[in-house]
Amino acid sequence: MITFAEYRKLDATALAEAIAKGDLGADEVLEAAIARAQAVNPELNAIVHEQYDKARNWARNWARNLARNEDASDGPFKGVPYLLKDLGAFDAGEPCTMGSRLWADFVPDHDATYTERCKAAGLVIMGRTNTPELGLNATTEPTLHGATPNPWNPGHSAGGSSGGSAAAVAAGILPMAHATDGGGSIRIPAANCGLFGLKPTRGRNPAGPDVGEGWSGMSTGHVVSRSVRDSARMMDCTHGPAPGDPYAAPPPDQPFIEEVGADPGQLRIALMTDGFDGRPLDPECIRGVEDAAKLCADLGHRVEIARPALDVAAVLQASRTVIAGNVWTAVRLRCEALGREPSGQDVEAVTWAFAQEGLKSSAGDYAAAVMVMHQCGRQLAAFFADYDLILSSTLRHPPLPLKAIDMQDTDLDHYWQALFEDEIAITPFYNSTGCPAMTVPLHMSANGLPVGVHFGAPFGDEATLFRLAAQLETTAPWFDRVPDLN
Repeated sequence: MITFAEYRKLDATALAEAIAKGDLGADEVLEAAIARAQAVNPELNAIVHEQYDKARNWARNWARNLARNEDASDGPFKGVPYLLKDLGAFDAGEPCTMGSRLWADFVPDHDATYTERCKAAGLVIMGRTNTPELGLNATTEPTLHGATPNPWNPGHSAGGSSGGSAAAVAAGILPMAHATDGGGSIRIPAANCGLFGLKPTRGRNPAGPDVGEGWSGMSTGHVVSRSVRDSARMMDCTHGPAPGDPYAAPPPDQPFIEEVGADPGQLRIALMTDGFDGRPLDPECIRGVEDAAKLCADLGHRVEIARPALDVAAVLQASRTVIAGNVWTAVRLRCEALGREPSGQDVEAVTWAFAQEGLKSSAGDYAAAVMVMHQCGRQLAAFFADYDLILSSTLRHPPLPLKAIDMQDTDLDHYWQALFEDEIAITPFYNSTGCPAMTVPLHMSANGLPVGVHFGAPFGDEATLFRLAAQLETTAPWFDRVPDLN
């Protein structure tokens, strides 16, 4: 049997290759993942629903087919354990609570298109990961499931809303896990947990079949991972429109995995040492950005200080209008399904406040919000005519202490400022515009906490991100930098 020390040295691609060659069995890889989960999850609370027996049945069937010389090797990730975030990504017959008491008993009867593609890739789904209610926080502390602490320091947040996935990967339960991002929810927890996290272009990965888009195009899904190549290979497995999708991202010139290791050329990089609002960052974040800028310059890229002129207040208000409208719609539809009137009884204070704000907004408010976001996209596109990438910090601060942003806050204005103005000063603008962006684990704070470095790219240009990320990964490796957990 593979030991944990051996297991942790392998990313998802290496695990799949070893399984395909017969060097490892899918069953022993799965048991290594389950053993690690059982060892660390009682403290991390990263996995909130276990599907271990179902996963074991899959592994047994795979081994049986292999012994019979039947097809047991299809799918680039055949036999690799995987976790789905407990927000969307329906898996037929398994609960999907959305981190909310209102959905505590919800069990979908069909797979999401994304889940279908994960299964076609050969991934073995072993459970679901913790998330704040409806993904509405940059920390993962839902009332329903409890908090997910940071594997690097349990007094700090793993981030959100994909905090459970990021904590699971950082802790070594598995090398890659599902994550979604409506305002930074792939990149925030990846930054907090020392992982690579790329938010795809709007429309790159499917959101169906239940919705055409998440949060009016602000939200999309992908993974958090320890290696760049896993992220690229996974996007090759999941991207592309499904029948009936309202739109799709521009098709890539070649498979994303072929961008990993390709020469990025000399990139023109705009350097931001503050937020889009011009307000200062924590000194640790500034150090991380400046060190990354030097690294990029040493690699031959042209780096200069520049920041796009965006109407930050207008974009944030537009985002708030869209989020509130979507929260109200989700709560209303769920209550209709349960046969009762919406109330704040089964949701957290912030969720209910968003829902009430969404109820009061007009169709005109919503239309104006979408118009503002599209205007922002054009402003950012104009800036990218002169630059290939924007380099910044992922967050305004290193990982915050737990309970720093409280979803029981009854003052939505106060909550909004604490979240979108005081903490996530960079990531949401790539959601509003639909542009791809990534966080790269290049910096560690003086007290041993990861600090993510952020790169944003023009609409449709994940290729440049993957090329640069692979170059940075080779020059300043991070794969073996892991938290010291028992």
